[in-house]
Amino acid sequence: MPEKFIEFKALVLKNNCPQCYSTDGLRLTFKQKIVETALYKSITSEIQDKLACETCNSIIYPVQWTDDIERVVEYQKKAFTPKKPSTYLKKATWLIIVAVILAVIAILFFVFYSEL
Repeated sequence: MPEKFIEFKALVLKNNCPQCYSTDGLRLTFKQKIVETALYKSITSEIQDKLACETCNSIIYPVQWTDDIERVVEYQKKAFTPKKPSTYLKKATWLIIVAVILAVIAILFFVFYSEL
């Protein structure tokens, strides 16, 4: 089952990077998990966030966060509104459902009208 995370929001933070102390490289990204199969596509409620510095090309893990960074990240998490979890059925699924319904109707028709 292929699962992927799609980036829905990216923010540039003006805080100092704990690695290189640059004030213009921190980038906070929010991603939401999407599961896609041959029959359906589902947007889940699972969210990932990642803080990285584009200046020194490093990921900033929560252990390295300063109090300022932590406050900004918490605020952005509260302000972020993800897409609603949902499931979309693909054409193949609808074709299977219609085929099963028609088969059941044909069987019932054959059973009830063959007795007459």
